[in-house]
Amino acid sequence: MTLVLLVRHGLTGATGSVLAGRTPGIPLDDRGREQAAALAARLASVPLDAIVTSPVQRCPVAVTEDEQFAEVRYGDWTGKPLRRLVRDPLWRAVQAHPSAVRFPGADGEAMADVQHRAVRAVRDWNTRLGRDAVYLICSHGDVIKSVIADCLGMHLDMFQRISADPCSLSVIRYTPLRPFLLRMNDTGGSVTSLIRPARAGRDSAAVIGGGAGG
Repeated sequence: MTLVLLVRHGLTGATGSVLAGRTPGIPLDDRGREQAAALAARLASVPLDAIVTSPVQRCPVAVTEDEQFAEVRYGDWTGKPLRRLVRDPLWRAVQAHPSAVRFPGADGEAMADVQHRAVRAVRDWNTRLGRDAVYLICSHGDVIKSVIADCLGMHLDMFQRISADPCSLSVIRYTPLRPFLLRMNDTGGSVTSLIRPARAGRDSAAVIGGGAGG
């Protein structure tokens, strides 16, 4: 099995008010840095084979970046206040029928393409790291939600029912048969139950999924 820890970046000054998208120069604010430090402390006891992140600034640095986990290309919506976007007729489609949505503008991305690139990247990393790997992906809310929807066998049109709060932890166990969602939007639970002794011949501990979360 492969265990994937999905982490959304922490809070920024734009969170909840502006659709930042891939706008450069938006780091974590003091709250976000505090959230990230708290999550790092929680996960310190979990041996990780890799940390993979979106290249967007509000995700961590000094680890492996993968463009496939980058924020959605929101096109002309990028940088717009949310209170303005909710009045756009496209907003309703984003909420009710996201599989049909492509964001406006020359570089606007389709939500279906977002899910495809993110899920494909997860499976590529699973193959690259091996069946007993435990690794972390730091990405963005809509990207994480699309991966979770795929794990649950949900149509993309239902992914807005999933929450991925800032600095939340979601955990998926991938097996040859199917993926299993072990945790979702966890913002404070203990991770000690995820650790197990190293298998014979392995240098570091693996992580099990059974019984985690709640």
